[in-house]
Amino acid sequence: MSAPVIPASLQIYDSYVEDPKWQRKFTIIWCSGLALAVAVSLPSLILSFRRGNTLKGFTGISETTGYQFVDSDSNKPMREPRSRHRRRLAGAWNYLIASTYWSPPKLELNLGQVIVLSAYLAAVLVCIIKDAPLISNPNRAGFLALAQFPVVFLFATKNSILSLLLGPGNGYEKLNFMHKIAGRTMFLAACIHGALWIRNHLQYGLPILGQQKETSGVASLSLLGIIVLTSLRPVRRLFYECFFVVHVLTYVAFFVTICYHTIYASPWIFPPLAFYGADVLLRLLRYRIKDATLTAQDAQMTLIRVHNCDDGWLAGQHVRLRVFFSNRVFESHPLTILSAPPSHSCLSSPGLLLAARTNGDWTRALNTYTRKEQERLQVNEKFEGGSFASVQVMLDGAYGGSSVDLGRYESALLVAGGSGITFTLGLLDDIVGRCTKLGRSQGERIKKIEFAWCIRSFGQIEWFAPMLIDIATAASNSSIDLHISIYVTCLCDPEAVPAIPNSIVMLSRPSVHGLLASFINLPCEREDSIETQSDEIQEWKHSGGGVAVCASGPESMTREAQNAVARIGLTASMDVGGIALHTELFSL
Repeated sequence: MSAPVIPASLQIYDSYVEDPKWQRKFTIIWCSGLALAVAVSLPSLILSFRRGNTLKGFTGISETTGYQFVDSDSNKPMREPRSRHRRRLAGAWNYLIASTYWSPPKLELNLGQVIVLSAYLAAVLVCIIKDAPLISNPNRAGFLALAQFPVVFLFATKNSILSLLLGPGNGYEKLNFMHKIAGRTMFLAACIHGALWIRNHLQYGLPILGQQKETSGVASLSLLGIIVLTSLRPVRRLFYECFFVVHVLTYVAFFVTICYHTIYASPWIFPPLAFYGADVLLRLLRYRIKDATLTAQDAQMTLIRVHNCDDGWLAGQHVRLRVFFSNRVFESHPLTILSAPPSHSCLSSPGLLLAARTNGDWTRALNTYTRKEQERLQVNEKFEGGSFASVQVMLDGAYGGSSVDLGRYESALLVAGGSGITFTLGLLDDIVGRCTKLGRSQGERIKKIEFAWCIRSFGQIEWFAPMLIDIATAASNSSIDLHISIYVTCLCDPEAVPAIPNSIVMLSRPSVHGLLASFINLPCEREDSIETQSDEIQEWKHSGGGVAVCASGPESMTREAQNAVARIGLTASMDVGGIALHTELFSL
């Protein structure tokens, strides 16, 4: 005779047996979602691997033995155009993806990211609430808070395996939104767990502080609250250095207190340690200390040329730069590389070039230091070199990059606002150089490029005028139709307009949707600023080879670019062969 079985309704809920099962279920859910994202990105990853870009710069910026030149692209065939059926199929697929680009104001998230975050939050809440007696035993919420550890650190590290698996253009800065939501979800679950336990202690007259478990739990919740509150966007933007120091110190303390609070935390601590350890190891491999020269264009812009750097980055990538000057040697900041590798750069003086716009304490101090050094050298009669400041820098990277390969499309629209030109200028230098110096060696299809730059004053054109002139000159001698449009929003110093080939300068603030509609000849109501340039831009008829749109700059511009692509209808998308988009947000 078998032993009697206690009915389920009369069994005492054992949270230490049941709740870990929900931890595992939640882990299976987010890992499955991640596997789906990797599967969708697989074609892009395979294409990048075939072109040798997947592991480009894996060990950091490097030096090469020489340059590779091809005289002209006139004898190199472009990739065979896709069939009409494939073009329309690509257009339909891009249209479906474009609907996820829609972005509301101030949120800095698009519809696709909102859907992902909503699904993630729903999965966490279901795992917390499902069949759990939270009022009498809120341990489930605590167990699910612990289950957030791998997600928080997987999406936080600079050298994450996800950046490799998800294909080009998915660096840590693109994945950081998941780090934020996972951290805040951990705080939400911890608050549910802690608040209900405090309620129960008050109900039964038990002390909240005193025992190790209760005291360490309150300390853990307090530390987690500090981490979340100090990581809010206003705090990050106004007090970034304080945010960074507090973030590092408090999560280390949180690790210690949570392990004192429960023995069930230890298994969930090991994955974050592994992710962080791998990140530190790869950073050590990527660190480079190099000589550099600083040149202050004016009080708002500092150009940085790093010497002996010839390879190890792709167009659009950035490095984390540490400049050894004054007392700022412990600060590192992300700066986009505004030039292509010297093997195919169109610049007269190729190399690793960076630009720092004066927009904070560090960039202001760097600019002030550079101008003082330049003034000191100019008054020194014994000085025979150029007027620039020599320093040493530490490079970490390169990271990020563009998810859109301009060479795969027939035409490209590059839009930048302010210092966001460093991203689009690097892409422009790269694609023109690949066509003119490497002779379309990878079958680049690009025929027409519209380069738009929106700035506040005419004097800012001088920041990058020499580079634009070099690239425009190279394009004029090739099969690429490059047009440069510079939009100035303030009538300041109008005489400072350099002569850039095939360019136009206008006093207006453009609409990205108007630019895109004009570029693909989409019938719509055009803004006045677009109509003023209609006579300057040669009419272009797409043959369905696809359009690449890359936008960089402030949040308002990148959001406008996302919404502009999302507004394009299915018919127009299929006619042009699809519209691909990559945006680069310049903010904290």
